[in-house]
Amino acid sequence: MYISLKTNNMELIEQALIFEKQKFVFKNTSDRIRCSAEAKKLILGINEIYKKNKDQELMDLMKRLSAIKQKAEKRLNMRITV
Repeated sequence: MYISLKTNNMELIEQALIFEKQKFVFKNTSDRIRCSAEAKKLILGINEIYKKNKDQELMDLMKRLSAIKQKAEKRLNMRITV
């Protein structure tokens, strides 16, 4: 079971690195929502790993993913004026 958890952790970190390297062009609202949800899922997963081993590289990765998430959400939170 320990090997399985370690493999899942590595896969999660690999997914996060791939997600981070993607070029983000938010053409519509659904793209922004999808990006924000994916980033949140990755951040929460990495946070669980970080709680166990306190690796600074994981914290840096979470910060970079948070910046991407905030960039996507910045456009979602715009006020609509009539």
